[in-house]
Amino acid sequence: MKKGIFLFLFLFILINIQAQTDFSTVQPLEINADKNLDLKSTPKAGPSLNIPSVLDFSKKSFKESPQARNIKMLPEKELKQAGYDLKLDTKVGERQNSNSKKHFGDMYLGDVRTGGTYVGIVCRDHEFVDGDRIRIFVNGEIAEANLLLTGAFKGVNIDLQKGFNRLDFEALNQGSSGPNTAQVDVYDENGQLIHSNQWMLSTGSKASLIVVKD
Repeated sequence: MKKGIFLFLFLFILINIQAQTDFSTVQPLEINADKNLDLKSTPKAGPSLNIPSVLDFSKKSFKESPQARNIKMLPEKELKQAGYDLKLDTKVGERQNSNSKKHFGDMYLGDVRTGGTYVGIVCRDHEFVDGDRIRIFVNGEIAEANLLLTGAFKGVNIDLQKGFNRLDFEALNQGSSGPNTAQVDVYDENGQLIHSNQWMLSTGSKASLIVVKD
């Protein structure tokens, strides 16, 4: 019996000693920083992407005053109202009155020179489109017997003689609101505008234009 107890105690002590030996062999892991690491060293410069800032406050547009940007701030009482320089024609009602007794006689529209073989003559009613009609003469002969003037240009090509060529525009009527009104433009054979004028005619009156061919 004593031998059994003694053997049990011996084994118990032996196990404890072995356990202590195992725990004592465990060593903690130590990680040491590299003493040669230089945190103050400057990294080498490499290629970089230069992206401009959307809000670049160095631009003058953010710092300029309204005066520097030619912005004139005026008090409200100094601001000019729309139409301040509009010139009213006090006789517009008279011209639009078909019963007006005022007579608009013959007109001279000027002269123009060209080296081309022909010119283009176009006309349009530049005021109230009211059914004005004209007849066009070239050197006394009818080139267009009855041309209705609208808001768009209409016309004919005129073959030129050497020297002076006379063009007459006869008012056949005064439309629904007299007088007969039109703008006439002259183009050379290259399509370049070389003359422009306007007329106001009573029925039967003529506007004359001279085209000189060199």
